[in-house]
Amino acid sequence: MKRARPVGTVTRGTTAPNRLRRVDRWLVGVHGTALRAAPRAPLVIDLGYGSSPITTVELDARLRAVRPDITTVGLEIDPARVQAALPYARPGLEFRLGGFELPVDGSPTLIRAFNVLRQYHEHEVAGTWTALTARLARGGLLVEGTSSESGRVAAWVTLDRTGPLSLTLAGRLASLDSPAVFAQRLPKALIHRNVPGEPVHAFLQALERAWLSAAPLTDLGVRQRWIAAVGSLAPRWPILGRAARWRLGEVTVAWSAVAPGGDLRR
Repeated sequence: MKRARPVGTVTRGTTAPNRLRRVDRWLVGVHGTALRAAPRAPLVIDLGYGSSPITTVELDARLRAVRPDITTVGLEIDPARVQAALPYARPGLEFRLGGFELPVDGSPTLIRAFNVLRQYHEHEVAGTWTALTARLARGGLLVEGTSSESGRVAAWVTLDRTGPLSLTLAGRLASLDSPAVFAQRLPKALIHRNVPGEPVHAFLQALERAWLSAAPLTDLGVRQRWIAAVGSLAPRWPILGRAARWRLGEVTVAWSAVAPGGDLRR
């Protein structure tokens, strides 16, 4: 029987070691408990890992430290990329040809899809989200987002089987001049919505104002300035997570506060 053609479009494939360390760190720190509690060996999918499998190898290693019995599958739509990744395979870590159809047995506990939807049209996002989240195990998550080439700036949407839950912005504080830098890395669902009148624009503007207001704390270090800025948003915005995450240069806000109207699921 002829194998069905993978669903999706080949990406640019740009990647590098540690490019996705921020989202991996967040997954371990925020969702590690859920990973440990999974009733059976979790299946993890890294969708569209690019020209090098290094970020899939890193994801597997970081999650395996939390849950040693995971199975990680890297999927790529480009056969040459799959072939190049095969030498990195080992027990519990494999690479396959595939796209949004997710050619795997079982239901994934986690799907990571980074720098994949960026080249698609905004109206294609909701359908892709629906297709991927429908495959999740109970309690499973889809993390879909974008990062800079260096990995110093990243943003992602977290979804479960009911739809989007939150938006997370994460950056390297030592090189953060302004939260405005996150606008360039918003996921496809939001990047064209960063205009006056849209909720995500209002949130980024509020974060920028809070950052400027916290400028007097700069002498204490950029971390203290960031913590103060995020903390000042909490009374007016549904900021999720504890201050310990803010210290890492992160801020997570409920999706309901930044979701666009119309074609994307709230």
